[in-house]
Amino acid sequence: MSTHPLDQALALAHSDIRAGLFTGASSADYWNMVGPFGGTTAAVMLQAVLKHPDLLGAPVALTVNYAAALDAGPFEVQAVPVRTNRSTQHWTMQMSQAGADGKPQVVTTATAVTALRRETWGASDLPMPEVPPPVEVERLSIGPAKVAWLDRYEMRPISGAIPTRWDGGGDHSETRMWLRDTPPRPLDFAALAALCDCFYPRVWLRRAKPVPIGTVSITTYFHVDAPQLAEVGAGYLLGRATGQQFRNGYFDQAAQLWSEAGALLATSNQIVYFKE
Repeated sequence: MSTHPLDQALALAHSDIRAGLFTGASSADYWNMVGPFGGTTAAVMLQAVLKHPDLLGAPVALTVNYAAALDAGPFEVQAVPVRTNRSTQHWTMQMSQAGADGKPQVVTTATAVTALRRETWGASDLPMPEVPPPVEVERLSIGPAKVAWLDRYEMRPISGAIPTRWDGGGDHSETRMWLRDTPPRPLDFAALAALCDCFYPRVWLRRAKPVPIGTVSITTYFHVDAPQLAEVGAGYLLGRATGQQFRNGYFDQAAQLWSEAGALLATSNQIVYFKE
């Protein structure tokens, strides 16, 4: 039985369990224009927490800061539980890779909060939008050759597809689409973290102009537990993303992911650099 490409990208080996050190390698299957897809980098940072022997509970929040481009090849991740309370745990993570001089250099930093969840009253003030089912929405065609990660996701845009005319005539920044891993894979927290970053840059839609961009920081909030993820299985997620402010070389993007059953699974916010 072959290993799913995402599981290969998330593969981490303990190099020092007591210090929370792991080793891994960037995946060609999830390559973007100049480095790995940022969603998988976020997923790897979370995976280091999930594989740590001292883990308490399940992810509640994850913030990833992209300090430098990750190159092809091996890297090291350190995950440290900096504080553990009765039901919550706070983490710092750091990814390093050998620089041109052979010395390790930090390329990504992150923080996370995990917790033991308990049943309480609950409600959602962010219902899933009314959209056609996945089978009624055309699948996005394969992406550019240098953007391999697009082949690892099945995307079915409902609205706000990537512009076909780069004429500067954009007037909104909202995208709605069905998406899931390809080949289909049962959903887990690491995969959910990656899926939150599957939207193309909002500035491209708002301006209808393909300017250079780079995510600086992304924060994801998880609203589910492991049994709820198991209910989703390998089904589609409905994703919605919109920009909120574009100014002085940066814009922020808000995103939400729902299950086909209408459960809000995760929300995320990221700040992105753009260049004229």
